[in-house]
Amino acid sequence: MNEEIEFILDTAKEAMDKAISHLEKELKTIRAGKATPAMLSTVMVDYYGSQTPLAQVANVNTPDARTLSIQPWEKNMLQEIEKAIQIANLGFNPMNNGDVIMINVPPLTEERRRNLAKQSKAEAEDAKVGVRNARKEANNDLKKADISEDLLKNTEADVQDLTDKYIKLIDDKLATKEKEILTI
Repeated sequence: MNEEIEFILDTAKEAMDKAISHLEKELKTIRAGKATPAMLSTVMVDYYGSQTPLAQVANVNTPDARTLSIQPWEKNMLQEIEKAIQIANLGFNPMNNGDVIMINVPPLTEERRRNLAKQSKAEAEDAKVGVRNARKEANNDLKKADISEDLLKNTEADVQDLTDKYIKLIDDKLATKEKEILTI
């Protein structure tokens, strides 16, 4: 196989990997039944004038399955962190006791579970679109390449195999997340 074809395949694989890693990141932020520090990964705190991720200004723990505990490294950041959590609009009600911020994660209602499952499906569909776009790009690049008709057909089949593999991976990740969301 020549270098040009290998480059096209590597580029497609890289784009598909990016779609998968983006999907994983998005699925982490969709909460299931239990509390995880990843739920607060999108919270940005005003830290001396600059927007900083919560994880860089405080320690986020889960003492039990329904509680998040946020312990800032500087006591004067308590109000800023509390405000940032409310601004993030995650549906949490932070409670400040002077040392730590506690968040009780309410159990999900059946309707909320279905909505979260729908949201997960939408994220998976976006990832599939990313994979298919990578396939389209690779096939277009192959058609522009100066290769024989047989080699073109074989390489397009390789690209399709790669696409199928990544689509199955996305479906597996979605099934796992849906099971996690819908399990009470």
